[in-house]
Amino acid sequence: MIRSRPLTGAVLASVLLAGSATTAASAATTPVSAAPALPAASALAPTGATARPANGRLLYDRLSDGRGVLKIKNGTSRDGVVTLVRGKTKALSLYVRARSTAKTDVVEDGTYRVYFTTGYRFSTSSGRFTRGASYQRFENRLRFTTTSTTATSWTLTLNPVRGGNAHARNISPKDFPA
Repeated sequence: MIRSRPLTGAVLASVLLAGSATTAASAATTPVSAAPALPAASALAPTGATARPANGRLLYDRLSDGRGVLKIKNGTSRDGVVTLVRGKTKALSLYVRARSTAKTDVVEDGTYRVYFTTGYRFSTSSGRFTRGASYQRFENRLRFTTTSTTATSWTLTLNPVRGGNAHARNISPKDFPA
């Protein structure tokens, strides 16, 4: 089942996946990506240094028990970080390299506000881009629901798409969840 809203902008779609139940062990915090995960930030470079995380790297994860799927398509020339916030609590941040797609399958049930930032030269110590950063928030919230045989899957794009159905608005860097 596809849920979509008649809005313009980036594509925002939800698909309810049917099939066998995924165990918590197979839906661990390891993201699905083509690139291997990077070592801890402290092993990469001195404090304050910049590093380009692997595509699909979970930068922040408080959702290790969910089965919801979030797929991000970044058609821009800038790397991006997508952050889900449930209530007032930051729940997940996923790194998506420029012109790439990343996915995670650990999102717990609930309704989330989606923030994203794009830019160049990501700082592992501050969790922000140091060059050309922009900060946005999707107007629509994402709702994830899981049963014993189904889990919600959302796909969204960070770039405008003709015929898209979601609006994003610019926000102040201070309003981006740290």
